Amino acid sequence: MASGYDAILVVSFGGPECREDVIPFLENVLRGKPVPRERMLEVAEHYYHFGGASPINDQIRALIAALEGELQSHGISLPVYWGNRNWHPLLADTLRQMQTDGVRQALAWVTSTYSCYSGCRQYREDIEAARVQIGEQAPRVDKIRVFYNHPGFIEAQADRVRAALAQVPESDRQRTWLFFTAHSIPTAMSDHSDYVRQLTESCRLVAETLGHDRFHLVYQSRSGPPSQPWLEPDVCGAIEELHQSEKPSHLVLVPIGFLSDHLEVMYDLDVEAKQACDRLGIRMVRAETVGTHPRFVQMIRELICERLDPHAPRLAIGQYGANHDVCPENCCLYPRVSRPSPRAVES
Repeated sequence: MASGYDAILVVSFGGPECREDVIPFLENVLRGKPVPRERMLEVAEHYYHFGGASPINDQIRALIAALEGELQSHGISLPVYWGNRNWHPLLADTLRQMQTDGVRQALAWVTSTYSCYSGCRQYREDIEAARVQIGEQAPRVDKIRVFYNHPGFIEAQADRVRAALAQVPESDRQRTWLFFTAHSIPTAMSDHSDYVRQLTESCRLVAETLGHDRFHLVYQSRSGPPSQPWLEPDVCGAIEELHQSEKPSHLVLVPIGFLSDHLEVMYDLDVEAKQACDRLGIRMVRAETVGTHPRFVQMIRELICERLDPHAPRLAIGQYGANHDVCPENCCLYPRVSRPSPRAVES
């Protein structure tokens, strides 16, 4: 394979690993944002509900181990590094280690499936900010394309949904709704990206793979002042509406906007949405995220291979084809003056 890349960099959001980390972590996430301390403490309670530790870092460790095995089994001998935007290991520290190790050019795979400011451009900005901290000798880092319509993502997600539907009695299965959930973002951010279009396509492709036509895209984890429009409907509101219109016995929630079963999935769906379902007499089944599903790990390797080898296929299904490798200058642009002050978003 003809390529100048000599390392892989996995980039994630980061999260606290013990109770003592929670407040410093949230202060780091919210630094420079006009978020009231009371709001920060409210979010902290979500972490304390699970003992103060987010599972996200352990899940990234498991994914990296699986990816290293996948690369080695296909003769790709590139080291895999890991850097977070908001908690240890921090991006700047990781890039500094990469520089010490002699890495000159790396491919970055970001744990975010869809294009928007917080899911794509902000990661690129944070990588560049980390490089600036290190100086002229910092490794060059190129981001791998988003993969919302890659067959590996769709197949892995469909397999997770299939397993969830298997928990519904066969007599009810075909008429059970799938509620695909994703992180809500301000509509002003959405207007400057392909976030909704990509999400809509992923949901359609998964449902089509399963031959299941009862599905709906809803949102979770909204923050910001009530006066600021965010993407809707909210998952709990959508559950209420479904109960009023159909009084279903079962509902399958599919966190298609998330790659691992981290704190936001666990709190917003396994706690809050489940409470709404229990109150309404609906049996909720929550599909797992793709996590370390073998087809998903294979997909990451395929995305790496297409950048290492110009002759490798650029896999994509559906209406839109493979996304760009290099983002246009105005891609996912979101004016600083109108950026929201969100809660901690674990991607």
